[in-house]
Amino acid sequence: MIYQFRSKAGPDVIMLADLTKRIFDVLGRPLEPRGILTIEQLPALITALETAILKDLEERSKTGDEGGSEALKLADRLGQRAYPFLELMKQAKGKDEPVLWGV
Repeated sequence: MIYQFRSKAGPDVIMLADLTKRIFDVLGRPLEPRGILTIEQLPALITALETAILKDLEERSKTGDEGGSEALKLADRLGQRAYPFLELMKQAKGKDEPVLWGV
């Protein structure tokens, strides 16, 4: 399944279900076919995702990112994969706009 996130504050972000599920687990939110991230929720959600990205980087540096191919290692980096969504949330927060999907 593909999720398309929209906000008047920035360009649409399209993600596959596996990445979207991973991000929503980090955010502590259930992944539903449609929904909204309100203006009031955005600051906490941005902080949660940034914290998870930093934690992911720290864990990779400790383990040396051993095992698997280099392409797989790059694909699994949360920060790299979540960056467009994080930027959309930041733009939405800056312009006081919600983020919607499934509408």
